[in-house]
Amino acid sequence: MTVSTTAVLRSEWIKMRSVRSVAGSLTAVLVVTLAITLLAFSTVGQSEADNVDAEPVFDAFYALNFGQIAAISFGATALSSEFLNGALRISLAAVPRRNLFYAAKIALVGAPALVVGLVTSFSAFLVGQLFMGKYAIGLGEPGALRAAFGGGIYLALMALFAAGLTALLRSAVAVLSLLIPFVLIVSFVVGDVAGGAAQYLPDRAGQLVLHQNPGGSLGPWGGLAVTAAWAAAALLAGWWAIRRRDA
Repeated sequence: MTVSTTAVLRSEWIKMRSVRSVAGSLTAVLVVTLAITLLAFSTVGQSEADNVDAEPVFDAFYALNFGQIAAISFGATALSSEFLNGALRISLAAVPRRNLFYAAKIALVGAPALVVGLVTSFSAFLVGQLFMGKYAIGLGEPGALRAAFGGGIYLALMALFAAGLTALLRSAVAVLSLLIPFVLIVSFVVGDVAGGAAQYLPDRAGQLVLHQNPGGSLGPWGGLAVTAAWAAAALLAGWWAIRRRDA
C-alpha cells in the first residue's frame, strides 16, 4: 500500500494538534514573548533608552530571549511523543517509508514555527514601541525590518534544532535539559571566555540579525546562516537515527 505525502502530512498534523504540550508550547512562543514585552517596556522601557549602551533595534526584540525557550520546547515536544509507549512502531507501521515520515514531522515543525515566529517577532517590535514615547522607532528604522523578519526565522531555526536533537536523543527532557541552560547561561559564559569564536554558537550567531549594526565577521544574515547550519546538522543526525535505529 502506497501512502501519499498529503495523507502523511494530514495525519501528522492531527497527531501534533492532539498533543496538548505541543500546541501549548507553540502558542507560548507568542504569548510569552508578548507578556515579557509588555512587562519590560511598560516599566523600564523609556528609562533604559537613555542608557549609553542602548541599541534601539536590538532592545526592541529583548523578549525573544524568552520566546526562544518556548520555540525550543515546541520542537522537542513535537518529536518526543513518538518515543513514548511504542508510538514510533505504530507510526512506522502506518508509514513504512521512514524518509517520508521524518520529512513530514520536520515540515510540520518548521512551517508553524516560522509563521508563529514571524507573527511573534513583528508583534513584539510593534507592541514594545507603543510604550517608548519619544524614543519609539518604526519598521523604517535602519535594520528594524530585517531584524523583525530575521527574528521570526531565528525562532523557527531554534525549533528545528531542538526537533533534530530530539529525534537523535529520543527524549525531550534530555534536549530541554541541554539547550535551555545553554542558551540562558552557558552561551554567555563561553562568550566571555571564547571571544570572537562565540559568534559561531547557534544562539549567538542567529541573534546577530537582531542588531542594527552587528559586530564581528559574520554579519546579520551570515549569523543566521550559521544557526541554519546547526539546525541542519541536528536534523541530519535525527534523520540518521530514525533511519538506522530500531523503532
